[in-house]
Amino acid sequence: MGLGVALVVAGCGGGGGKAAQDPSAPLELWARTTPGGDGEKGMKKLAAAFEAASGQKVEVTAIFDDFETKLSQRAAQKDLPDIVMNDSSQLGTMVGQGIVREVDLGSIKGSDQLLAPAIEAARAADGKTYGVPYSAQASALLIRKDWRAKTGLPVPASWDQLVALAKAFTTQDPDGNGKADTYGLAVPGSTKRGYASWYFSNFLWAGGGDFIAKQPDGKYKPAMSTPESIAATTWFRDLACTSKVIQPGAATMDTPPTNETFEAGKTGMYVVGPYLMPRFDSSLGKDKYEVVPMPKGPKDSTVLAEGGSVYLMAGSKNEAAQNAFAAYAISAEGQKLGMEGEKAFIVQLPVNKTVDISAVRPDPRWKLYADAYREHGRYAPSIPNWTVVRQSTADTVNALIADCGLDTGAELKKLDQKLGEALGQQGIGAS
Repeated sequence: MGLGVALVVAGCGGGGGKAAQDPSAPLELWARTTPGGDGEKGMKKLAAAFEAASGQKVEVTAIFDDFETKLSQRAAQKDLPDIVMNDSSQLGTMVGQGIVREVDLGSIKGSDQLLAPAIEAARAADGKTYGVPYSAQASALLIRKDWRAKTGLPVPASWDQLVALAKAFTTQDPDGNGKADTYGLAVPGSTKRGYASWYFSNFLWAGGGDFIAKQPDGKYKPAMSTPESIAATTWFRDLACTSKVIQPGAATMDTPPTNETFEAGKTGMYVVGPYLMPRFDSSLGKDKYEVVPMPKGPKDSTVLAEGGSVYLMAGSKNEAAQNAFAAYAISAEGQKLGMEGEKAFIVQLPVNKTVDISAVRPDPRWKLYADAYREHGRYAPSIPNWTVVRQSTADTVNALIADCGLDTGAELKKLDQKLGEALGQQGIGAS
């Protein structure tokens, strides 16, 4: 998926000449979402509205399984889709593959209305823009409201208070069934797709630590063995090894089974984005849990920010329509349309600063998430291959919560050595 794809695509407009343009050519749009699901419905609704407004035909295809493989196959055939709606975190990888074209924001109407963090997330390591963000999300803390009422403890404002509430949920039988079968915090600690690192980032950054640290010259140094990172990792690990307040089997769980522990009444707190609220409102009951800001860590209240981007693929025969679709997706009209509905919505939090989320979704929980994003959200760095950094750190964090006999400092030093090698291979490692 690396150099071979880049070379193939360069021959069809990715890095060489632009493909012959046809302003009447329909747009083929691929969305990374489950076929037949709410995400596909939302994408088709957006595409239909764009068609109605512009007269431009858009063909939507939803793909979830083997998305990257299928995209690479199309690249090898020199026949990429025109638009790909994908995670913002995939920017570095897609740029490295040579399958996306650089975006001239001056050609995207309304791009001056984009929030600054969203624009920054669309810039690659070379400083150029390769995506147009259309949706954002950030983390907040979900708490079993009925359980907390029984303990008499406050909404946690610090890590110490978070641990105190987690201990109470684990030891005080908050569900009243007479069994010791509840736990304080739901943790997707699996190595699959780097989940352990993804979840831990909310705590690492708030604790003052970092995965990799950008240097003044733009290069990066590994940062997992700094005092701040060691302290944050030790604190997180203690949730599993000392206070034992996370669910059994967390080290083998990705998000689906972790979600189930919260809605089934096995865990009392969960750090997650807004996309699960519709599900939990239905399965658990809106009155059973509360959404609150993340408690402040030793440094601050930084939380993981993520989102989706419109990628304008290389070799398109209709770049003007690519630009027009991206402009519609970030317009106030497109953003509001993308947020409508209880389930089939594709915009979690608006990236257009003129859009007031409360006007579309009066539920104050959505504004809480929007405030968390604007005030405390931090994206993963847009390096050529963030996936390898996330996976390596997930492997180590996972091992530390699974094996309480390991030496935290020693494992993090080994991790930094791996990270240093990975950064060097990407040409961004500081000497």
